[in-house]
Amino acid sequence: NNQMKSLSIVTPCYNEEMNVREVYDRVRKVIAGLGKYRYEHIFIDNCSTDRTLELLKEIAAADTNVKVIANARNFGHIRSPIHAFHQAQGDAVMGLVADLQDPPELIPELVHWWEQGYKMVVCIKKSSKENRLMFWMRTRYYQLVNRISNIETFENFTGFGLYDRQVCDIIRSFKDPYPYFRGMIAEIGLPYKEIAFTQPRRERGITKNNWYTLYDMAMLGITNLSKVPLRLATFTGMVTGGLSIMVAVFYLVYKLVFWNRFEVGIAPLVIGIFLFASVQLVCLGIIGEYIGSIFSFVQNRPLVIERERVNFEHGLGEPKKMSGDACGPRSLG
Repeated sequence: NNQMKSLSIVTPCYNEEMNVREVYDRVRKVIAGLGKYRYEHIFIDNCSTDRTLELLKEIAAADTNVKVIANARNFGHIRSPIHAFHQAQGDAVMGLVADLQDPPELIPELVHWWEQGYKMVVCIKKSSKENRLMFWMRTRYYQLVNRISNIETFENFTGFGLYDRQVCDIIRSFKDPYPYFRGMIAEIGLPYKEIAFTQPRRERGITKNNWYTLYDMAMLGITNLSKVPLRLATFTGMVTGGLSIMVAVFYLVYKLVFWNRFEVGIAPLVIGIFLFASVQLVCLGIIGEYIGSIFSFVQNRPLVIERERVNFEHGLGEPKKMSGDACGPRSLG
């Protein structure tokens, strides 16, 4: 029925052979339980080195609602998901990670609030079953970004949520080749609803994030949303410059008063050199991060290069019934 509203679910993948089939099954059962929506489930594979793409093709061969994008190479955790997001055709689009730390069972609640008129329904991670230290560090980071940013951001928001077609079109208009999705959502400012949830622990496989990717995401968020680090670098330079003048005046007066007894020594000189050198390096690093963001933007390269697509010639359809499926809400498990 072409009059039915449509939903798109976008799932980025990289070496998730242990999870993709369960993600597909749980999403399909939840959508079937809703009962009145056409849908598509877009998986974008970021050049996995395991059987992820092979399994996705098997799933797509059995269900034309599943669409697969295979990237020509690994384009990173920033660019690949947003490219798939741009390909979604539904009246509302949801982002759902492949490791099942975004529970598909929250989809009915997301859709409910969307139907109530909210253009964005964002899931806020109030607690997590992940490593406590990592959760604490992430929480402190979100608080820092919120304090220094030019706009109000969503703390503990990973991107998991539902976005109306109007929001999707606005995000597409940004034309950012290295986008910070969470910042874009905060920037838009349309009516939104927050849903609190507890993030489950990854059950199978290992996380593909490392300290570099986490740092990359952290700096992307700061440079996209705030000029405070640049202003702080300027302020630090002014303060250290003032301190150096004060110390110089103090040493001059002290030398004039105690001409025959005062010896400066080498220690203050060495300490001063290392202090100012470290301040300069920190300031150069901050400036470099902003220049790097500018460099990425002016290159204007495509988000990804696709190697192949599967099932994009098919439209959005109702959830496919599989053998053994229960009908109705019980299938939500």
